[in-house]
Amino acid sequence: MSDQEKPDISSIIRLLGPGLAELLSGRQIELENVELELGELELWIPVGGISPSIYPAPVPGGTGQIAPQVQRLPRPDDLISEKFLMEPDIFPAQIREITLGATKSEGGTRGSTVTVGGSTSIPFVHPQTPPPHPPVISLDVFDTRVPMPKALKNHLTEVIDDPAAWAEMNVEQFGADMVTVHLLSTDPLIQNKSPREASKTVEEVLQAVDIPLIIGGCGDPKKDAETFTEIAEMAEGERLLLNSVTSDMADAKTLEPVCKAADRYGHCLLGFTGLDLNSAKELNRRIYQYFPPERLLMDLTTVALGYGLEYSFSIHERARIAALMGDKELQHPTISACTNAWSAREAWMDLGPAFGRNDLRGPLWETIGGLTLLLAGVDLFLMMHPLAVSTLRDVAGRLMQPGEVKPVMAEWAALKI
Repeated sequence: MSDQEKPDISSIIRLLGPGLAELLSGRQIELENVELELGELELWIPVGGISPSIYPAPVPGGTGQIAPQVQRLPRPDDLISEKFLMEPDIFPAQIREITLGATKSEGGTRGSTVTVGGSTSIPFVHPQTPPPHPPVISLDVFDTRVPMPKALKNHLTEVIDDPAAWAEMNVEQFGADMVTVHLLSTDPLIQNKSPREASKTVEEVLQAVDIPLIIGGCGDPKKDAETFTEIAEMAEGERLLLNSVTSDMADAKTLEPVCKAADRYGHCLLGFTGLDLNSAKELNRRIYQYFPPERLLMDLTTVALGYGLEYSFSIHERARIAALMGDKELQHPTISACTNAWSAREAWMDLGPAFGRNDLRGPLWETIGGLTLLLAGVDLFLMMHPLAVSTLRDVAGRLMQPGEVKPVMAEWAALKI
């Protein structure tokens, strides 16, 4: 019988229902060939105060009704008191410790040196075991004019054409631990300056400041290899950090002369790969053939906020944990080029009042990148803006203080300005 052919007996049920309910009260009935259509079915199970291990039992008398056996649990007087003890992580290995720069007694001319690496645990996890050395900050210097946002140019107008004066300003005004000299003028597509001309620029910076230097190339594998080889011989004993050797150099058969020159004249090398630990390990293995791992650092690539910063953090964190667990090919100090933040257009473009002031947004972009990778274990930071430098240094200084962490801003939510 179709639904349309079924008789509608709802009116009969409404008429006879109360009388039938009274007639059948207290009785058991059995229905056959009955179909029930329910719009909603609600089950109510009493749980308050009933032990889950006690099941209801039938009431004697055969009425079919169920009476629950209720067991009242004692109400506790107080919660169990338990202390939280944070034990330091213990790993079987540690990061290699490397000193950059050399004083006169060590064969160089630097007035001070910096040491990176040496970590035996994940950074800043336990207040009593901070990293053995504070993070090192190196400020950038370029040997030729490059496009820059106004937020960077504003404090460089007097020195932008003089790398030596620029380096001196970075040290005296902004307290740089190191200076990075980017030799972009050697790029065949820019000015194509010779390695000898680049060597002269580095020599001028060495005379202007007495802190350790990082020497950056132009990105052309062949030209960088020639330039690094020339500078390594000129600055013998200074323990420069040559930034950087890449997989492209290995493919072009230029890796061996760079590594051997850096080793012969007592410098350090930086291996650069792009967000791939397998590539980093492979490059390191190639470098080991010509250069001691005790003077090798890694750059695993820093990506700006909004463009994959979280992936950069993940790569650095994975590398650090693997190294501490015993992976010797990753047991090298790492650096972060926080200046990559300025490649994000959101850091410097005029995006309207909703995005805040341009002169503050850029430094914030650089700061966020630096602080993020500081927590991933990065040892050395390449930076540019003075505000970002001071903020990173201040936060790192607080984190480096051993002892109990004091909630300086614990009441920030109720703070009145």
